[in-house]
Parts: sequence; C-alpha cells; structure tokens
Amino acid sequence: MSEKNKLSLSVQFADERLAAALPRPRLRRWVQAALFAPAELTIRFVDAAEGRALNQAYRGKDYATNVLTFAYNEGEDIADDEPTRADIILCSDVLETEAKEQGKTLEEHAAHLVVHGVLHAQGYDHMDEDEANEMEALETEILAGLGFADPYA
Repeated sequence: MSEKNKLSLSVQFADERLAAALPRPRLRRWVQAALFAPAELTIRFVDAAEGRALNQAYRGKDYATNVLTFAYNEGEDIADDEPTRADIILCSDVLETEAKEQGKTLEEHAAHLVVHGVLHAQGYDHMDEDEANEMEALETEILAGLGFADPYA
C-alpha cells in the first residue's frame, strides 16, 4: 500500500453536487492508498435515478446503492504488468444520506466508499465471513493511513 503504483484515473461527475467537496486530487490520493498494483480506473458520481438503473440492470436490485464496482479483468489471467481496469460508481444521494445516518462527514464516508470500491476492483469481496473480515481489516488499515477513523467502529 505504501509504494505508489501507476494509476490512470478518470473522474466523472454526472451528478455535480459533490464536485467541489471531493476534488480530483483528493480522490486520487484515496485511490492510490488502496492500490496494490497498477490500475486504470474511472470514478463516476451519479444521482439516485442512474444509481438505481445501474443496480437494477447489473445486479437485479431495484434501489440505488452507495457504490458499484465494475471490474473488467477480475479473475482473468493477466500479465504482471497489465493494470487492473474498473469503473467505480458512487451514488451521491446514498453517500450523503448514509454519512448523515452514520454520523460521519461526507469526506469520511466518501473515502471509505472509494477505498471499498478500489479493493473490489482488485478482486476483494465480502461474500463470506472470512472475506468480509479481510476486506474490512484492509479498509480500516488504509483509511487509518489516510487519517480517517475505523469506519466499522
């Protein structure tokens, strides 16, 4: 985590409400902290309607969720020098609502969701208890390195 990996990052604000609060350099710092290998990533902020449509289309769930990760070369036999490729979709409406409900700042919750999405892009998951424990421990460690409290405390 401490060693910087090559990163190509595109940031899109289809929903521009959070653009000023979450500038690209800050997002890049959070992404870089969670990378274990080179990556080509897009982070896209969407409203509830787009978030719901994407969640319905790709996961069969009829609601907007906080973060969706579309990992394009996950599970493939990729060369050591081939970057992780993924799109990470963050729903601004859900992000803001959850931050308020959890008593967190927008920045704290956004950092957590970005780190969470980047870990998913690299193949981490939380489908069973062991995977969830591993992923949560990594998130906590990465966020602590960025100066954020344990998101699960």
